[in-house]
Amino acid sequence: MKEFFENAGSTIITIIIVVIATWCFMKFVAQRTDVDGESMMYTLHDRDVLMADKITYRFSDPKRFDIVIFPYPQDPSEYFIKRVIGLPGETVQIDYNGNIYINGEILEEHFGAEIIQNPGRAAEPITLGEDEYFVMGDNRNYSMDSREPSVGNIKGSDIIGRTWLRIYPFSSFGIIDKNKENTSNG
Repeated sequence: MKEFFENAGSTIITIIIVVIATWCFMKFVAQRTDVDGESMMYTLHDRDVLMADKITYRFSDPKRFDIVIFPYPQDPSEYFIKRVIGLPGETVQIDYNGNIYINGEILEEHFGAEIIQNPGRAAEPITLGEDEYFVMGDNRNYSMDSREPSVGNIKGSDIIGRTWLRIYPFSSFGIIDKNKENTSNG
Protein backbone atom coordinates (compact mmCIF):
# COMPACT_ATOMS: atom_id res chain seq x y z
CA MET A 1 0.00 0.00 0.00
CA LYS A 2 2.87 2.36 0.81
CA GLU A 3 4.30 1.84 -2.68
CA PHE A 4 0.92 2.72 -4.23
CA PHE A 5 0.80 6.07 -2.43
CA GLU A 6 4.42 6.84 -3.32
CA ASN A 7 3.71 6.13 -7.01
CA ALA A 8 0.45 8.09 -6.92
CA GLY A 9 2.19 11.02 -5.24
CA SER A 10 4.96 10.95 -7.84
CA THR A 11 2.41 10.85 -10.67
CA ILE A 12 0.44 13.76 -9.21
CA ILE A 13 3.61 15.86 -8.81
CA THR A 14 4.58 15.08 -12.43
CA ILE A 15 1.14 16.12 -13.66
CA ILE A 16 1.29 19.36 -11.66
CA ILE A 17 4.74 20.17 -13.08
CA VAL A 18 3.55 19.50 -16.65
CA VAL A 19 0.46 21.70 -16.15
CA ILE A 20 2.53 24.55 -14.70
CA ALA A 21 5.17 24.28 -17.46
CA THR A 22 2.44 24.29 -20.14
CA TRP A 23 0.74 27.30 -18.55
CA CYS A 24 4.05 29.22 -18.40
CA PHE A 25 4.81 28.35 -22.04
CA MET A 26 1.40 29.57 -23.24
CA LYS A 27 1.49 32.66 -21.01
CA PHE A 28 4.99 33.92 -21.81
CA VAL A 29 6.37 32.15 -24.91
CA ALA A 30 3.62 31.30 -27.40
CA GLN A 31 -0.08 31.74 -28.01
CA ARG A 32 -2.38 29.52 -30.02
CA THR A 33 -4.67 31.62 -32.22
CA ASP A 34 -7.49 30.66 -34.57
CA VAL A 35 -8.10 32.53 -37.80
CA ASP A 36 -11.73 33.63 -37.90
CA GLY A 37 -12.65 35.09 -41.27
CA GLU A 38 -11.01 35.78 -44.58
CA SER A 39 -9.24 39.11 -43.98
CA MET A 40 -5.79 37.51 -44.46
CA MET A 41 -6.62 35.43 -47.56
CA TYR A 42 -4.61 34.02 -49.32
CA THR A 43 -1.78 33.93 -46.83
CA LEU A 44 -4.00 32.60 -44.03
CA HIS A 45 -7.39 30.94 -44.28
CA ASP A 46 -10.54 30.83 -42.18
CA ARG A 47 -10.17 28.21 -39.41
CA ASP A 48 -6.36 27.98 -39.66
CA VAL A 49 -4.82 27.39 -36.25
CA LEU A 50 -1.60 29.33 -35.64
CA MET A 51 1.10 29.69 -33.03
CA ALA A 52 2.28 33.19 -32.24
CA ASP A 53 5.72 33.94 -30.87
CA LYS A 54 5.42 36.22 -27.81
CA ILE A 55 9.17 36.60 -27.19
CA THR A 56 10.59 38.24 -30.35
CA TYR A 57 9.04 41.66 -29.72
CA ARG A 58 10.45 41.80 -26.21
CA PHE A 59 13.89 42.11 -27.82
CA SER A 60 13.14 43.76 -31.18
CA ASP A 61 10.45 45.83 -32.85
CA PRO A 62 7.93 44.55 -35.38
CA LYS A 63 9.18 44.78 -38.94
CA ARG A 64 7.34 45.72 -42.12
CA PHE A 65 5.28 42.79 -43.45
CA ASP A 66 5.36 40.84 -40.16
CA ILE A 67 2.01 39.18 -39.48
CA VAL A 68 1.04 40.17 -35.95
CA ILE A 69 -1.66 39.44 -33.41
CA PHE A 70 -3.21 42.15 -31.26
CA PRO A 71 -6.46 42.70 -29.36
CA TYR A 72 -9.25 44.54 -31.16
CA PRO A 73 -9.34 47.98 -29.48
CA GLN A 74 -13.15 47.88 -29.10
CA ASP A 75 -13.18 44.37 -27.55
CA PRO A 76 -9.83 43.26 -26.07
CA SER A 77 -11.10 39.68 -25.74
CA GLU A 78 -11.15 39.44 -29.57
CA TYR A 79 -7.83 39.12 -31.40
CA PHE A 80 -6.97 40.41 -34.87
CA ILE A 81 -4.30 39.03 -37.20
CA LYS A 82 -2.92 41.57 -39.68
CA ARG A 83 0.22 42.47 -41.63
CA VAL A 84 2.42 45.41 -40.56
CA ILE A 85 2.48 48.02 -43.33
CA GLY A 86 3.58 51.27 -41.64
CA LEU A 87 6.25 51.65 -38.95
CA PRO A 88 6.65 54.25 -36.17
CA GLY A 89 7.35 57.74 -37.45
CA GLU A 90 6.28 56.98 -41.02
CA THR A 91 3.46 58.63 -42.92
CA VAL A 92 1.02 56.23 -44.59
CA GLN A 93 -1.45 57.17 -47.30
CA ILE A 94 -3.55 55.15 -49.75
CA ASP A 95 -4.81 56.70 -52.97
CA TYR A 96 -8.04 55.87 -54.77
CA ASN A 97 -6.11 53.73 -57.28
CA GLY A 98 -5.19 51.39 -54.42
CA ASN A 99 -1.55 52.44 -54.10
CA ILE A 100 -0.02 52.48 -50.62
CA TYR A 101 2.48 55.26 -49.94
CA ILE A 102 5.06 55.31 -47.16
CA ASN A 103 6.57 58.78 -46.69
CA GLY A 104 5.36 59.74 -50.17
CA GLU A 105 6.93 56.71 -51.92
CA ILE A 106 4.84 53.85 -53.32
CA LEU A 107 5.25 50.74 -51.19
CA GLU A 108 6.36 47.85 -53.37
CA GLU A 109 4.38 44.86 -52.14
CA HIS A 110 2.01 42.32 -53.56
CA PHE A 111 0.37 40.85 -50.49
CA GLY A 112 -3.05 42.30 -51.24
CA ALA A 113 -5.54 39.86 -52.75
CA GLU A 114 -6.92 42.66 -54.93
CA ILE A 115 -6.77 46.42 -55.55
CA ILE A 116 -7.85 48.45 -52.54
CA GLN A 117 -11.27 49.95 -53.20
CA ASN A 118 -11.61 52.02 -50.02
CA PRO A 119 -8.58 53.72 -48.47
CA GLY A 120 -10.67 54.61 -45.40
CA ARG A 121 -8.98 57.03 -43.04
CA ALA A 122 -5.71 56.55 -44.99
CA ALA A 123 -7.13 58.60 -47.88
CA GLU A 124 -5.49 61.44 -45.96
CA PRO A 125 -1.87 61.07 -44.77
CA ILE A 126 -1.56 59.35 -41.38
CA THR A 127 1.66 60.01 -39.48
CA LEU A 128 2.38 57.23 -37.02
CA GLY A 129 3.53 58.04 -33.51
CA GLU A 130 6.60 56.76 -31.71
CA ASP A 131 5.06 53.38 -30.81
CA GLU A 132 2.40 53.08 -33.55
CA TYR A 133 1.99 50.69 -36.46
CA PHE A 134 -0.36 50.71 -39.44
CA VAL A 135 -1.68 47.21 -40.16
CA MET A 136 -3.76 45.74 -42.96
CA GLY A 137 -5.26 42.40 -43.90
CA ASP A 138 -4.08 40.81 -47.14
CA ASN A 139 -7.68 40.53 -48.34
CA ARG A 140 -7.79 44.32 -48.42
CA ASN A 141 -11.42 44.84 -49.39
CA TYR A 142 -12.67 42.45 -46.69
CA SER A 143 -10.46 43.47 -43.80
CA MET A 144 -11.21 45.63 -40.79
CA ASP A 145 -7.78 47.12 -40.14
CA SER A 146 -5.95 50.41 -39.50
CA ARG A 147 -7.99 52.10 -42.24
CA GLU A 148 -11.02 51.83 -39.95
CA PRO A 149 -11.39 54.35 -37.11
CA SER A 150 -12.46 51.55 -34.73
CA VAL A 151 -9.07 49.85 -35.23
CA GLY A 152 -6.78 52.77 -36.06
CA ASN A 153 -3.06 52.76 -35.43
CA ILE A 154 -1.87 49.86 -33.29
CA LYS A 155 0.48 50.51 -30.38
CA GLY A 156 3.55 48.29 -30.31
CA SER A 157 2.85 47.60 -26.66
CA ASP A 158 -0.52 46.07 -27.69
CA ILE A 159 1.02 43.62 -30.16
CA ILE A 160 0.97 40.20 -28.53
CA GLY A 161 3.27 38.49 -30.98
CA ARG A 162 4.01 37.48 -34.54
CA THR A 163 2.58 34.44 -36.24
CA TRP A 164 5.17 31.94 -37.27
CA LEU A 165 3.62 28.46 -37.41
CA ARG A 166 0.42 27.04 -38.89
CA ILE A 167 -0.51 23.93 -36.90
CA TYR A 168 -3.86 23.18 -38.52
CA PRO A 169 -5.03 22.08 -41.02
CA PHE A 170 -2.36 19.40 -40.94
CA SER A 171 -2.11 19.48 -44.75
CA SER A 172 -0.81 23.09 -44.43
CA PHE A 173 1.33 22.54 -41.31
CA GLY A 174 4.52 24.57 -41.34
CA ILE A 175 6.35 27.85 -40.92
CA ILE A 176 4.48 30.93 -42.19
CA ASP A 177 6.71 32.82 -44.60
CA LYS A 178 5.92 36.52 -44.07
CA ASN A 179 7.76 37.39 -47.28
CA LYS A 180 5.78 35.07 -49.54
CA GLU A 181 3.77 37.35 -51.76
CA ASN A 182 0.22 36.59 -52.81
CA THR A 183 0.18 35.02 -56.25
CA SER A 184 -3.55 34.47 -56.53
CA ASN A 185 -5.70 36.56 -58.79
CA GLY A 186 -8.61 35.88 -56.44
